[in-house]
Amino acid sequence: MTQTYALLLRGINVGGHRKVPMPELRSVLEGLGHRHVRTYLQSGNAVFTTDSAAGEDGLTAEVEDAIESHFGFRVDCLVRDGDYLAAVAGACPFPAADLDGKQLHAFYLSGPADPARLAGIDQEAFHPEAFALGDRVLYLHVPEGLGRSRLGDVVSRPSVFEGLVVTARNWNTVRKLVEMTREG
Repeated sequence: MTQTYALLLRGINVGGHRKVPMPELRSVLEGLGHRHVRTYLQSGNAVFTTDSAAGEDGLTAEVEDAIESHFGFRVDCLVRDGDYLAAVAGACPFPAADLDGKQLHAFYLSGPADPARLAGIDQEAFHPEAFALGDRVLYLHVPEGLGRSRLGDVVSRPSVFEGLVVTARNWNTVRKLVEMTREG
């Protein structure tokens, strides 16, 4: 059965390090037998269709190995199906339609977060910034943007999501990836 997935790469093409040109990434994905491969922005977003039964975790491992083989360095990745991305967008506890895309972020997680690690964060101390935990995602509302966010710095600490791969996307990218996966 053909399924459409989004690929989210973590920490590439930042400051001239770990360069993964999008045309080459598309070729790597096509080389794995995936079809209708498209990329979005230079920060590591791709959408593809496949008949593979490997599922999200199997596809993630396959892509990480292929990227390492092709580029010579390992990149943490997450593969998520289009239904999951749409569910994340639909379950957003913040008024996404009323916010600028840079004011809302989705931190996609490789697995469930430990709520106890977030329980100690006093959200009132960061008001009007706020976060909410969802299904393998942390929603972060930052009215002044992520670059000026004190709460963003706190939830981005490695100890908060220890043992998980985490990659953040602003809401414009979240919406675009949902749209791209719906196009198939």
